[in-house]
Amino acid sequence: MATSIFPRPYCLKLTSPSPCKAKTRGGFQPRRPFSIPCAATSDPFVLQIAETLEDSISNLSSSSSSSSSLPPALQKLRDSSAESVLSISWPSRKDEPFRFIDTSLIRYSQIHPVSVPPLSDDLIGISSDSQFPNLVIVDGHIIPSASELYGLPDGVYVGSILNISSETIMKRVLEFVSGFHEGDLFWSLNGIGAPDVTVVFVPAGCRVENPLHLRFYSREGGDTGSNQLPLSNPRVLVLVEKGGEIGIIEEYSGVDGDKQYWANSVTELVVGEGAKVHHSYIQEQSAIAAHIKWTIVRQETNSTYELVEISTGAKLSRHNLHVQQGGPDTVTELSTLHLSVTDQTQDLHSRLVLDHPRGYSRQLHKCIVAHSSGQAVFDGTIKVNRYAQETDAGQLTRSLLLEPRATVNLKPNLQIIADDVKCSHGAAISDLEKGQLFYFLARGIDLQTARKALVFSFGAEVIEHLPYSSLKKKVGSHVQWLLEPAREGVPQ
Repeated sequence: MATSIFPRPYCLKLTSPSPCKAKTRGGFQPRRPFSIPCAATSDPFVLQIAETLEDSISNLSSSSSSSSSLPPALQKLRDSSAESVLSISWPSRKDEPFRFIDTSLIRYSQIHPVSVPPLSDDLIGISSDSQFPNLVIVDGHIIPSASELYGLPDGVYVGSILNISSETIMKRVLEFVSGFHEGDLFWSLNGIGAPDVTVVFVPAGCRVENPLHLRFYSREGGDTGSNQLPLSNPRVLVLVEKGGEIGIIEEYSGVDGDKQYWANSVTELVVGEGAKVHHSYIQEQSAIAAHIKWTIVRQETNSTYELVEISTGAKLSRHNLHVQQGGPDTVTELSTLHLSVTDQTQDLHSRLVLDHPRGYSRQLHKCIVAHSSGQAVFDGTIKVNRYAQETDAGQLTRSLLLEPRATVNLKPNLQIIADDVKCSHGAAISDLEKGQLFYFLARGIDLQTARKALVFSFGAEVIEHLPYSSLKKKVGSHVQWLLEPAREGVPQ
């Protein structure tokens, strides 16, 4: 087993990644490792988690029959992530990005990574009703036996980074593994603890007709009221080459119902020149779970990226979304619906950077808070830099508060440096309008039915942006089911 990056007791041994030499009187000698007390460099709690993650990955590698060490691609990801952890502390409300977020659900739990892939008997309860080619990932581990990949064009690769046989694909993947640096502590912890990387590669000029359904399940979990918090770190890298097109459905849920766990997920997308990606992100985790998600997107010239997010699950749900337009004539469309029907926190922190001429972007954020202890957070930044002339950017956030003491914190932010632009943003927070209710009542429709129709139609605007009819129907039914007790007085 390789020497730990985080040797106990909380002291870091940093070694040069290449055989560097230091000059001495006697000539050049190899530079020796040196130790730095962790108290001066990082948070002991963070290092403890990182150390536990490292041990879980080392144990997984040792149990593999093919090798006793990590493959180069995963080792590169792990090393770069471990280096970034050294100077990061656990976030608190004193940190601006976490001012409205309570992370005590994670901070004061017994965290243990899920390092062993599930046995076939443990897969009972995983549905196989997807109408599209699908890949199943359970607790961060790809499960080929439960997946159904069919109808994919020649040259398209979907699967583990460990099973890539094409040198061309591997070369491209290695360009981007650990190549994104926009993330925070949770992004780095994922890089240390990811047991695998799911790679989706679409070659140049290839159009994938059917969407790819990535189905993420959290199988292990602690019981309600327990202090156990199993941690999984699924990671996905999507590479769409020049002129390619694909639809991606990310769906997150828990197999065992109301279990307590922490899903710490990262998805990185590279959208090549003239390429198109339609991205649907559905989050339906357990109501007592923690779900932290990073989505990082790089777009090249004349590319299109469309994201539709529906987030209804988890006690603590946070989505960090960063999009970088890396060329002119680039299109970005973001639509989000957050629903909080219990004492949930639904949080979206987004950042869209436009650096080139004739960029186009639209962002629509909606949230419904239907519980007196529920809250929603939106911190959205659109930055139009100096050379992004003729940019057309719009941002709108609307929130519906249905109960007394329900809370929403909004921070729309539009930063414009270019002088030839068309940009706008707006924010609104309200309960249902009396005029709308009166319209229904005047036509003989009772108050309860009127409220149901208005609340659902508020969220339906985002649901309608989903590009697949079967997914619209499934998500719409789930949202309606969640909203029923919130508006009919049924105890939650």
